[in-house]
Amino acid sequence: MWRSVEVRLAGDHPAARGHFPSNPIIPGALLLDEVVKAIAEVDGRRGEITIRVAKYFRPVRPGDQMRVQWQPLREAAVTFECRLVGSEGLAVSGTLEIGPTRP
Repeated sequence: MWRSVEVRLAGDHPAARGHFPSNPIIPGALLLDEVVKAIAEVDGRRGEITIRVAKYFRPVRPGDQMRVQWQPLREAAVTFECRLVGSEGLAVSGTLEIGPTRP
């Protein structure tokens, strides 16, 4: 069963200023961080993260709102998608694993 949450990326996000100054986009690492935060906040799943697959299909710009959707594949694995709200265009998809927190 898919779970989802919508997130808005700040229009003045500092990462966008340098990535790229004349055509700002949100860096992929920041998008993946939003996925991990959404899963942790909604499902309470926390631990060491391993990104197995991440595919980027279209840029996400400062101020965009996206729907982060995920569902479990097996015990520790999760598949996810990020879609731009309004256009429903797929921006990012992938698979990650959330393992136990290491001491």
